[in-house]
Amino acid sequence: MPIDPTAVGAEGGPVRRSWTSKDALLYAVGVGAGCDELAFTTENTRDLPQRVLPTFAVIIGGGGVPMNRIGSFNPALMVHGEQGIELFGPIPPDGEIESRGRVKAIWDKGNAAVLEFESTAVDVRTGQPLLKTSSSLFCRGEGGFGGERGPSDKLEFPDRPADHTVTYATRVDQALTYRLSGDRNPLHSDPAFAAMGGFAKPILHGLCTWGFTGRALLHTLCGSDPARFHAMRSRFSKPVIPGDTLTISMWVTGDSALFRTANQHGDIVIDQGHFRFLP
Repeated sequence: MPIDPTAVGAEGGPVRRSWTSKDALLYAVGVGAGCDELAFTTENTRDLPQRVLPTFAVIIGGGGVPMNRIGSFNPALMVHGEQGIELFGPIPPDGEIESRGRVKAIWDKGNAAVLEFESTAVDVRTGQPLLKTSSSLFCRGEGGFGGERGPSDKLEFPDRPADHTVTYATRVDQALTYRLSGDRNPLHSDPAFAAMGGFAKPILHGLCTWGFTGRALLHTLCGSDPARFHAMRSRFSKPVIPGDTLTISMWVTGDSALFRTANQHGDIVIDQGHFRFLP
């Protein structure tokens, strides 16, 4: 069955997901955190309790989305379009959440369909909302069903140098670590599979690049305090190859910032970024 636009508004869940201290540590290493970020990469450093990178929300969140209601599409022609998270408090090193999701929108781009989802998670231990995730999928070849094209608004970046820039180098084996957090797609590890997708070598997970970007925002604008990290959203614009260098640029206005991430060639790999943080 093709994409079903009447699925907009469909709800799913509840779905429970638990995690451990080890899961949070593995994720941190997977998105490049190291010996200078021991609060996020160790659980037994003296006088330094373990903390969790806010972007770990993309690993544990997103549950309950009723994918069975939207029809079918070719996963080989699907790319991750946008990702967002909103946090209502720091993620604990171990815990359990209950998530409910919904189909937020389905847009007809003519040669493609864009599917938008959101999911809200409650901390089972406290009964309080912990996080919300949102995402969009760009499904090539699935448009033309007569639906609305959807919004085309773009963020306008200031015509001046960024207020802050942070540069991180990814490892050539970065994807092999990140995949252990759950995404075992061979596109990120198997050269033969990557070649079938038109890539000279396996590419880095988009959400791994997103995690590197989130680390830069956390350390630069939140003083490394996850309690100040409120919301992050952006668009994926170009694949990253493991071993690439990433530069995150930020333009700050009050308690928000625009951001984008570029590789060593100056190609924008994450664009249309908007970040909100607490004073």
